[in-house]
Amino acid sequence: MNLRIFLFLAAMVLFTHGAHGRVIELSAADGPPYSTSDGAGVADRIIREAFRRAGVPVRVLYAPSERSLVNVNEGIVDGEYLRISGLQSKYPNLVMVPEPICEYEFTAFARNRGIRIGGWESLRPYNVGFITGWKILEENVTGAKSLTKVKDHDALFEVLRSDRADLIIFERLQGEAYLKRTGEKGIISLKPPLAQRKMYLYLNRRNAPLVSKLADALRQMKQDGTTRRIMSSVQGAPR
Repeated sequence: MNLRIFLFLAAMVLFTHGAHGRVIELSAADGPPYSTSDGAGVADRIIREAFRRAGVPVRVLYAPSERSLVNVNEGIVDGEYLRISGLQSKYPNLVMVPEPICEYEFTAFARNRGIRIGGWESLRPYNVGFITGWKILEENVTGAKSLTKVKDHDALFEVLRSDRADLIIFERLQGEAYLKRTGEKGIISLKPPLAQRKMYLYLNRRNAPLVSKLADALRQMKQDGTTRRIMSSVQGAPR
């Protein structure tokens, strides 16, 4: 066999093994109903099924939101979900899988039932809290009376309980699930949501060969009803 052909074939074997022979490690930073510690969240299950269809073993790890993004960008882990589109401009080592997993409603939560919210500008009179690393909030909540950034949802709701913020911004279903789980009665979600955005899976660019396979798998799951069945089976998931 020609040496050049042999080396090309050997390289292809090594690439295939590197992309598909090892376990892909993903990072997640969200809570129920999307992600849970036992992997039973709606997004966890959708992601696992997409990787199964792509023929790639996957393991999910958990990290605070900002750290999760940094870990993927630096190649410490292979990918991360759930995120808004457009993060490649700030994190150049990220590649987005262009088929959305679900849609988030970014929503204000408050103890004061008299607060009225109608878009980002309506936040200006208030002391606002949100989780560090939620990029849509870092970009849009810029003119509030004050900003408090915290590492996770437990700290976020404590900011509201302790009156260090007039309102906090979180994803609606995650916030409502948290309130139900903790039995919190004095906090409500405010309508309408500040924004609705499709949410995506990102991979470190070394895993770019997997992007089209995963996008195809996610599309197929919607077409054959798998995504709908998963969402229907998880309490509190979007319908």
